Amino acid sequence: MSRPIIFCIDDDPQVLRAINRDLRSKYSSLYKIMTTTSAQEALEMLTELKNSGAVIALFVCDQRMPEMEGVDFLCKAINIFPDAKRVLLTAYSDTEAAIKAINDVQLDYYLMKPWDPPEDRLYPVIDGLIGDWQNNYVPEFTGIRLIGFQFSPASHTIKDYLAGNLIPYRFLDFERSTEATELVEMNNQGNEDLPLVLFEDGSFISKPTIKEIAEKIGINPQITNHIYDVVIIGAGPAGLAAAVYGASEGLKTLMIERKAPGGQAGTSSRIENYLGFPAGLSGADLTRRAITQAKRLGAEFLSPQSVSDIRQKDGYKTIILEDGPDILSRSVIITTGVDYRKLEVPGINDFTGAGIYYGAALTEAAACTNKEVYVLGGGNSAGQAAVYLSKFAKNVYIVIRKNSLVSTMSAYLIAQIADIHNITLIIDTEITTATGANSLEKLTLTNAVTKQSEVRDADALYIFIGAKPYTDWIQLDIIKNDKDFIETGRDLKAYADFEKIWKLKRDPFLLETSCSGIFAAGDVRAGAMNRVASAVGEGSMAISFVHKYLAEV
Repeated sequence: MSRPIIFCIDDDPQVLRAINRDLRSKYSSLYKIMTTTSAQEALEMLTELKNSGAVIALFVCDQRMPEMEGVDFLCKAINIFPDAKRVLLTAYSDTEAAIKAINDVQLDYYLMKPWDPPEDRLYPVIDGLIGDWQNNYVPEFTGIRLIGFQFSPASHTIKDYLAGNLIPYRFLDFERSTEATELVEMNNQGNEDLPLVLFEDGSFISKPTIKEIAEKIGINPQITNHIYDVVIIGAGPAGLAAAVYGASEGLKTLMIERKAPGGQAGTSSRIENYLGFPAGLSGADLTRRAITQAKRLGAEFLSPQSVSDIRQKDGYKTIILEDGPDILSRSVIITTGVDYRKLEVPGINDFTGAGIYYGAALTEAAACTNKEVYVLGGGNSAGQAAVYLSKFAKNVYIVIRKNSLVSTMSAYLIAQIADIHNITLIIDTEITTATGANSLEKLTLTNAVTKQSEVRDADALYIFIGAKPYTDWIQLDIIKNDKDFIETGRDLKAYADFEKIWKLKRDPFLLETSCSGIFAAGDVRAGAMNRVASAVGEGSMAISFVHKYLAEV
């Protein structure tokens, strides 16, 4: 945490040097001392400091300044930092101004110049004031702050990105937070400029794109190699495992992710059946560990970046990024995973990001406190979300089309859900409409057996209804099955087009696609087991096949 600030302003450089010297000699270990000779410059600095989340403990301000009198400056300054203590530097003839300041700005002390010796006339005063300030001081959050509307798709997209990339942030609801309205007004912004992202350096971006945020916080580094041994497209468990093993075995490894690392597993609140973690761990924790491990071993990571195509020539693969540049690699592993299927019923699209979410239980859970929350789906992701949301919500309802969770959810999760008093399972049921004004307010539930419908109050809906592979971007002759999952290995021989595409004398390796040197692993691959452990296994296994491929070219 950064040190609180003692902020000094005096237009006389000699006086400013003296107060700066005396304050630093006593307080610099615990407080940051900032000084300026210009009142206008000081006000500009205060806005940046407020944006960055800095805290001012004490103002020491001269009364007689040409740009602005000290009392007038303090009147403006306390609107930005109302909790800071205030000391006015005065001459003997300024006593009347000091008395006025006591009434106008609740001045804490006026100090006659000169204050020599400081041990007698300065330090006892400052000690008392900052001691009082410390007693009431509650440290503020100093990371990224996002100001927007709770039920705003644009705000949700940014929240999802920051949370998915494990970037600490604080969300301020413009409609409910006085701090949010103050920050917006202070930066001369309005409702139409939201969402607003304020960074630790005091700067801000209105209506930022994800790429703008990534560039600002420096998590979108540029590629460093002309040619890579392996490029991994997708940073879910399979991609992260491939990056760890590729880098550890000396391959020049690059991983590209279009959204956030971890994939669907990264959004899981608790994974309890992963080997070696008897108490379970969150998807975010698993992702953080894996990213740290891969980078420590030398893997590079590009995010957010989307791949639009792969081209082959003379044994090399050219990865085409939507925003450039092109990347040259000797091999490729596709680990793009799956996306949640969209619920195609009236009203769902209208409130997506405004009460209706695909996954995202961790991102929006706090907003569900004491609310009525619905989870659609009967798989492990839905069960984990329901368990997590039950800690916040008044009631959580799991809606499934089947009459039981047994065939779709792990037994340990079913047992957990049965023991949580505010989770209710609604079987044989579908959601047929969603309605509301600015956000989701009601859902229509229809029984699949009796066809009877009822309308229920609903504050949030989380959708986990199966998945479709993220393979739409692939333009190369990579064979996919009828559900668009990538076929690999011996299963490729069942396709008539295989002989036209495959030109090598050997058969494809186990995880190799119909294009030699391009592999697929994890949930994007046809026949995958859809478990974190199996995805990690396939990602690491893919690296062994990359070695075999590179040895023959």
